[in-house]
Amino acid sequence: MHTMKVIPLIPRIVCLWLALGLMMPLARAFDIVQYNHPGLKADLGVGLWAWPVPLDYDQDGDFDLIVSCPDMPHNGTFFFENIVGNVAQPLFKPGVRIGKGVKNLQVSHVNGKPRVLIANKELVGLLKGDLNETRIVHPVEKMMGNEGKERFNVWSFVDYNGDGLQDIMVGTDDWNDFGWDDGYDDKGNWKRGKLHGYVYILLNTGTDDEPAYKEPFRVQADGADLDVYGNPMPNMADFDLDGDLDLICAEFLDGFTFFENVGTRKEPRFVKGAYLKHGGDKIRMHVQMITPSAIDWDQDGDVDLICGDEDGRVAFIENTGGMMDGVPLFQHPVYFQQEAKDLKFGALVTPVSFDWDSDGDEDLICGNTSGNIAWIENLDGGSPPKWALPKLLKANDRVIHLQAGRNGSIQGPAEAKWGYTTLTVADWNHDGRHDLIVNSIWGKVLWYPNIGSKTEPELAEAMPVLVEWPDNPPKPAWTWWTPRHGELVTQWRTTPVVVDWNEDGWNDLLMLDHEGHLALFERRKEGNQLYVMPGKRIFSGGVFDSKNKQQGEDASSLQLNNRTNGGSGRRKLCVVDWDSDGRLDLLVNSSNVDWLRNTGMKHGKVHFENMGPLSKQQLAGHTTSPTTVDWDGDGVRELLVGAEDGRFYYLDR
Repeated sequence: MHTMKVIPLIPRIVCLWLALGLMMPLARAFDIVQYNHPGLKADLGVGLWAWPVPLDYDQDGDFDLIVSCPDMPHNGTFFFENIVGNVAQPLFKPGVRIGKGVKNLQVSHVNGKPRVLIANKELVGLLKGDLNETRIVHPVEKMMGNEGKERFNVWSFVDYNGDGLQDIMVGTDDWNDFGWDDGYDDKGNWKRGKLHGYVYILLNTGTDDEPAYKEPFRVQADGADLDVYGNPMPNMADFDLDGDLDLICAEFLDGFTFFENVGTRKEPRFVKGAYLKHGGDKIRMHVQMITPSAIDWDQDGDVDLICGDEDGRVAFIENTGGMMDGVPLFQHPVYFQQEAKDLKFGALVTPVSFDWDSDGDEDLICGNTSGNIAWIENLDGGSPPKWALPKLLKANDRVIHLQAGRNGSIQGPAEAKWGYTTLTVADWNHDGRHDLIVNSIWGKVLWYPNIGSKTEPELAEAMPVLVEWPDNPPKPAWTWWTPRHGELVTQWRTTPVVVDWNEDGWNDLLMLDHEGHLALFERRKEGNQLYVMPGKRIFSGGVFDSKNKQQGEDASSLQLNNRTNGGSGRRKLCVVDWDSDGRLDLLVNSSNVDWLRNTGMKHGKVHFENMGPLSKQQLAGHTTSPTTVDWDGDGVRELLVGAEDGRFYYLDR
């Protein structure tokens, strides 16, 4: 009797839960979206930030890759097995996690044996798959002491002075002079100091078994401290094949500087550095925060570079063995390939689900940190779909690549290679074809008109979204530049959502305004002309702090970010009737995604209540970006989240 009474309650509880509008988060995990495309090859990659270690990990005679990723949610150190052999561009199996993610990882090849250091420790258990087994190689962890503000602290072994003993080389950066926010004058010139990158040597005066290290000294170049633009990630080898050891350093941005040793093997002396070039063009990685490691990868007798990128990919940069203008001649980076598994597009991917080619299934249009935008085609309309490789979108026949440059980032010129594109697909000009509306690191809202067709979109050059401002366009107080007449300039890295909010037949724009409040930029039509009206703060719900906590029940507005400068913006939004009650809700980036439920009108404004995250799973270290999909065609929108590892996370309802 007792059992028969309990069983009928189960479907009733489920129905009650649905009727209450899905108010309680599900205790289920997200699924990582995969390519579902056998035989496809994709760029080898981990999550945000790749630290590669080239070595023969499985001891089968060819070079594999160990790649560490210290960030969320793809934290880990991964083994990528070479399944081809010792060729310049082998194919790798998908990465297998062997331990936690670590940063400042560098391998030294000492007498044919790989030795891997992190700061002042050696990972002695790495080849056994144990990242916890370490030994201290030096008691001091930081070369500059506690006063140094560093983000990189990379150690390696090198016989610096040719005496047969392994010394220690350390590359570290110093951000004290550079600062961070509020660094531009009103003409966009950086008024603070340089970002520094130094190299230290600790000479071993003992033995390799019982080392005794002298006090560190800074490596000199052209009679002064060797000083590159941030993270030097130094690699010392005979790059020019003249019998002594030279230096190649990275930087916080995207280039490589060669410092020729014009001294001797025992008494190095370095000249002023020069960027590596090929064909007159500077050799650059696609993004920045690069992590090179020197090794003769193709085993042709010269030392190449294996380099990780901020977007998690790893590239081979081949040393040709030639010289040009006194600098070794390298090839441009070629990114390694793996058997395709997890769908991925760069880092901090910002997806929107939309049928881009109008073939009846939902594709993905995505931005990322680099400032590119890609179309990822749904190839079969399945559930889950089979995906094509990301295809970079072009405008006016040029690849879209919005980047900060020297003064477009609030946080300074060290972020020149970031773009942080976030977007919406919609028919902005109501001509029957879907367009692209984009925000980025600049905070300028742009739109790319589709001058092709619905089935074969072709984008024209970007144009600013223009607003009928009654006066000069507003802008964030910390933006050094002045918007042009009519321009919409809002906070950086926040989604422009196009939706017909007032249901009058014209697409409106919903997004953060210049002070972080959610605003409706209403569209109106007079004659044949569509206008964008100034944003109105018609929403309420309080103020959100930096941890996404809703502060109070402020009826005056909904401020989704109350921070300033670099902490401003950063809001990724999706509008959907999540609980099917006839009112449009908001999905907002958080630890994964928070549901802001539209509870109707309150004090004359549309009121939102934060129902909290839709899962207990942590996806964000920096941010996430939500969209919704209906792959199974049942009319119910499921959650798809772009994460900072560049992957896509699906939550089935």
